[in-house]
Amino acid sequence: MHLAYPAVLSALLFCTGLYGVLARRNAILVLMSVELMLNAVNLNLVAFDVWLSKTAEETLHSGQALTLFTIAIAAAEIGIGLAIVLAVYRNRGTSDIDKLRDTAEGHESEGHEGDTPATETGAEKAEATA
Repeated sequence: MHLAYPAVLSALLFCTGLYGVLARRNAILVLMSVELMLNAVNLNLVAFDVWLSKTAEETLHSGQALTLFTIAIAAAEIGIGLAIVLAVYRNRGTSDIDKLRDTAEGHESEGHEGDTPATETGAEKAEATA
């Protein structure tokens, strides 16, 4: 098999994952898209390892070893990522990334706006009693 076939498939998988990361609003779908991108990289690593082992006299299979390491890291990443998403969903009631960003910005701006009316209310009370 030629090297072009897995390389093109890997590029298509990576582009599909990149589109999923950029276009999706659900945090779980974003995590699945990241996994798709990692699997595209793993496919590339194995394909180039097989291609290079045909030309080299000594076969170290470092691409396959790096792929196993990447799979282990991806499994840990998805476990921690899902735990974070579930905790956020329990606290906020949604896993929509845009809504979570809006609520985070809303809490910051409410803290600053909350200070200003409190001082105005205090000044108005002072004028009313005087």
